[in-house]
Amino acid sequence: MSTQLPEGRYSRNASRSPADAPTPKSRRRAISLSVLGALAGLVVAFVGYRNLADKPVTAEVITFDVVNSSTVEMRFTVTRSDPAKAAVCIVRARSIDGSETGRREVYVPPSPESVLSLSTSVRTSAPPVVGDVYGCGSTVPAYLVPAR
Repeated sequence: MSTQLPEGRYSRNASRSPADAPTPKSRRRAISLSVLGALAGLVVAFVGYRNLADKPVTAEVITFDVVNSSTVEMRFTVTRSDPAKAAVCIVRARSIDGSETGRREVYVPPSPESVLSLSTSVRTSAPPVVGDVYGCGSTVPAYLVPAR
């Protein structure tokens, strides 16, 4: 009496023969895809870190005052991780529809304190309703640095 396994119950790959072993070409492909996946993961992590990490310079509006139909005065604080470095902030005025009607770059000088309070005025091309800080950075353009 011979024992035969019921057909369809066991897969054909249950006992692999050496002829069914992965080829060097498919092994290289799997390794290449794994390396590419790891590199893509590193790129995503780097971009996420650059975009979501703490910013070296931040600012917050304390007060703004609409002086007239073409001027906003603002007072804002700048917080820096390295207060010994100069920074630049872009402040702007906006109209009732939300469009930007005036913009100004403000030089933030080096100081011993990490939080510095500044004030400035922004001239506008239309009646302003609000003043805000667009953003800050540590790369100060040469034309903004005061002459010594």
